[in-house]
Amino acid sequence: MRNLCFFIVLMGLLLLHGVHGEDPYRFFTWKITYGDIYPLGVKQRGILINGQFPGPQIDSVTNDNLIISVYNYLTEPFLISWSGLQQRRNSWQDGMAGTNCPIPPGKNMTYVLQVKDQIGSFFYFPSLAFHKAAGGFGGIRILSRPRIPVPFPAPSGDFTVLAGDWFKRDHAELGGILDRGHNLPFPDGLLINGRGWNGYMFQVDQGKTYRFRISNVGLTTSINFRIQGHKMKLVEVEGSHTLQNTYSAIDIHLGQSYSVLVTADQPPQDYYIVVSSRFTSPVLTTTAVLHYSWSTVGLSGPPPGGPTTQIDWSINQARSIRWNLSASGPRPNPQGSYHYGLIKTSRTIMLANSAPIINGKQRYAVNSVSYMPASTPLKLADYFKIPGVFNLGSIPSFPTWGNGYLQTSVMPADFRSYIEIVFQNWEETVQSWHIDGYSFFVMGMDGGQWTPASRASYNLRDTVARCTVQVYPKAWTAIYMALDNVGMWNVRSENWARQYLGQQFYLRVFSPANSWRDEIPIPKNALLCGRAAGRHTRPL
Repeated sequence: MRNLCFFIVLMGLLLLHGVHGEDPYRFFTWKITYGDIYPLGVKQRGILINGQFPGPQIDSVTNDNLIISVYNYLTEPFLISWSGLQQRRNSWQDGMAGTNCPIPPGKNMTYVLQVKDQIGSFFYFPSLAFHKAAGGFGGIRILSRPRIPVPFPAPSGDFTVLAGDWFKRDHAELGGILDRGHNLPFPDGLLINGRGWNGYMFQVDQGKTYRFRISNVGLTTSINFRIQGHKMKLVEVEGSHTLQNTYSAIDIHLGQSYSVLVTADQPPQDYYIVVSSRFTSPVLTTTAVLHYSWSTVGLSGPPPGGPTTQIDWSINQARSIRWNLSASGPRPNPQGSYHYGLIKTSRTIMLANSAPIINGKQRYAVNSVSYMPASTPLKLADYFKIPGVFNLGSIPSFPTWGNGYLQTSVMPADFRSYIEIVFQNWEETVQSWHIDGYSFFVMGMDGGQWTPASRASYNLRDTVARCTVQVYPKAWTAIYMALDNVGMWNVRSENWARQYLGQQFYLRVFSPANSWRDEIPIPKNALLCGRAAGRHTRPL
């Protein structure tokens, strides 16, 4: 009887979320707790998933269904979001404050995701408050289906590297600093997979090739990644197979993910794996160890140096990252069969970041609008037609260059339109922008003010498609994006202090058809809060 009930519930979940029965599913049960961690040698209150910091790896294959039951044992609300997972037709599962109610303390929520038509390297993270500064993040691997060709031989091992800056202060204290209108202090160090200097080891066999999936899960700092005495062949960026250029060091900006192949072709011994901060003074550095099996020779010499504050080095490398036109993506057809550069855009949006002082406190803004969260998730307010939560058009499509102001900012957009977005950065720091629900084409980047004449420099043939892109100081970056995914999608700075203080907004991609073909209906188990509390989702 118990097995029969389980089967009925499972089938209901799959039908409820429009999941195809022929696609495999994977179950995860996560318990979110506080726990003591010592990443920089000092005891801290960390956020653990099943007792782990970082959290457990999610391994999946294209089109898998992921059913993740999250139990919140913290004393505060909690949410998880899935950086890079496109949530096709399903922004209900995005895990941002604008789409989902938080999981209350002592309660649980089950995410039902599908990694539809995706491959690649991504990560998940806690999206509420300043929880990301306490952990709760982990890697996501989406492998190609068995019959889909991959443009390189299967590696002998597949390693996840979660790297980024870290603070010794408690996440609540850091959030309090921002709430009082101040900037965060300088980070205390860098971590590799939750460990400090030489705290993590990757073991390899001589002569074999390994895949390293590297994500910058930090809060405020771009990083550079390199391995002593070894070259790295870039093969994938956030779900796109790339031309297989070889690098000795790679810049990885906030929220970005890269896959490289590394061949253990050096004399057997230990070698430094180095992560250092970019565009900071002082430069932070940490290391892990690449250990050759059976070797008894330890590390030797200082860790290899890398670029520090050089902008030109970084922008030239960024321009060298290209799409592998002949390689298959998640489907058997070549990536290059989609001729993104021949499609005419129907709309241009320009987004300019700024750092205004509002009501005597430091804030951050997009087109002068500093985002203020609503007590009711925007997606729920939109579904239930609750007035007064947000207004469409509450953020302009172009900079106003006026004084900053507070607003729950939502920009309207039409389903199936093809748009150009220009990120304009007049500040002195590198920006990193992420768009939930989408992968976009990075058309070009350069210094100064973007103008229509800048389109002459666009890469119309083989630029990479990704979900997070950097904008250099006093510079612009332009992207093309097909709005083929209905929903309420977060557009944000990946600098977590900046997004916390307002450098974000929501893009409402709308289809008037109101069809299950365009968007999965509200989940039966959706949590309801704010002015949506007490309402009903829908029958099974």
